[in-house]
Amino acid sequence: MAGIDISEEAGVRYLHFGSHWIQGAMRIARPWALELEYTRDMMLPLLLRSGRQWPRSVLQIGLGAASITKFLYRNRPRARLTVIEIEPDVVAAAMHFFKLPDDVSRLDIEIGDGQDYMASSGRQFDLIMVDGFDAKGRAGMLDSVPFYCNCKARLTDTGIMVANLLSRRGGAAESVARIREAFSDRAIALPASEAGNTVSLATGGPPIFIAFDALRASASKLRTDTGLNLLPTVARLARMRGTGATGILL
Repeated sequence: MAGIDISEEAGVRYLHFGSHWIQGAMRIARPWALELEYTRDMMLPLLLRSGRQWPRSVLQIGLGAASITKFLYRNRPRARLTVIEIEPDVVAAAMHFFKLPDDVSRLDIEIGDGQDYMASSGRQFDLIMVDGFDAKGRAGMLDSVPFYCNCKARLTDTGIMVANLLSRRGGAAESVARIREAFSDRAIALPASEAGNTVSLATGGPPIFIAFDALRASASKLRTDTGLNLLPTVARLARMRGTGATGILL
């Protein structure tokens, strides 16, 4: 991988992998907040499971600037977090520049390949978050049917996988199709963000139906509890579903 670069602009610190593509960001005055829109979208599973008891176990593939890790560490204090990151320099940068907590009692960071970990691990997780790319924005085998099948096998009965999909060649439709194939069509995708990220959720457990009114209520409570405002995310999802839709089924 190309070298790790750090830049700052207008109070925001950015992580790059030797290119102009942004791999993570942190507002210096609010290091625990989620600065990038797609990282906020990736918290939508918190609206689908009630209460602060879920998730108890989280697997994150790809550390980046540790925004997701820090948010869950702070706002889900009972969760055990496992992060698989292939590049040691990314971990070092997250600790030095992005305030990644050093707490082995709750945060386990392993240097390794996310695909290999998924294929060999026997552990199960309530929440699996996939956000791994190289310097050119390519996910490689982290965006493949076998990988997504392994993710499904590693979920608990209440488990949800959420993946950040990024395509520079015409959208994320093919990636979403692979997730649907692996999860027997139990997947949804949010509208793409302005930066081109598409976030997809999938589950293999009992069906989840959430009415939009309930989603809005959960989003308001989450905003009160954590400061994270997912009401715009819910609104985008409702617009995508159309006027006849009453909620989402996953």
